[in-house]
Amino acid sequence: MAEDLISQALLSGDGGAWGAFVRRYGGLVVAAVRGVAQMHGDIEDLTQEVFVRLCKDNYRLLRSYDPTRAGLSTWLTIVARSTARDALRRRRADSVPLDLVPEAQLAVDAVEPVQKLKLPDALLSPRQREILAMLYDREMDVAEIAKKLGIDPQTVRSAHHKAMIKLRAHFKADFE
Repeated sequence: MAEDLISQALLSGDGGAWGAFVRRYGGLVVAAVRGVAQMHGDIEDLTQEVFVRLCKDNYRLLRSYDPTRAGLSTWLTIVARSTARDALRRRRADSVPLDLVPEAQLAVDAVEPVQKLKLPDALLSPRQREILAMLYDREMDVAEIAKKLGIDPQTVRSAHHKAMIKLRAHFKADFE
C-alpha cells in the first residue's frame, strides 16, 4: 500500500515524493547493483545510473510499471540489475580477436640482455651468492631452494634478507 502511495505521489508530480522513493528503495537498488558489480566505485556509479534512468523523461520507465505482473520491489530489482549490466557492457573496451590484429601492431621491441652486476668477492658469503643466483637467475622459489640445499625454508629467507641488506648498503655507499 505504501508502495502505491509513494509511486502515485511521484508520478503526480509531488516534489518530496522522489526523496521518499529513494529513501525507501535505495537499499534495494544498491543490493541489486552490488550483485552485478563488485567494485565499490562501480556500485555507486551504477546505482546513480539506475535512479537517473527511473526519473528520466518524466518517470517514463517508472510509469511503465505494471503491479499486476510483479511487486514494485521485484520490478525495481530487475530494472536495477539490467541497467547495471547494460552500463557495464557499454563501459567494456571493444575487443578484437587476436587473429584480426595486424602483425605490425603486435611487434615488440627487442629486449637487450641486462648486464649482471659485478659484486665484490668478499661482499656476500658463498651461500648468499648461491641463494641469490637460485632466486633471481634460475627463478626458483624458496621451497625449491631449501629442498635442493637441504636446509630449512626460513634459512633461505634469512640468507636472502641478509644478502639484500649488504647489497643495499654497498650500492648506497657507491651512489653517494
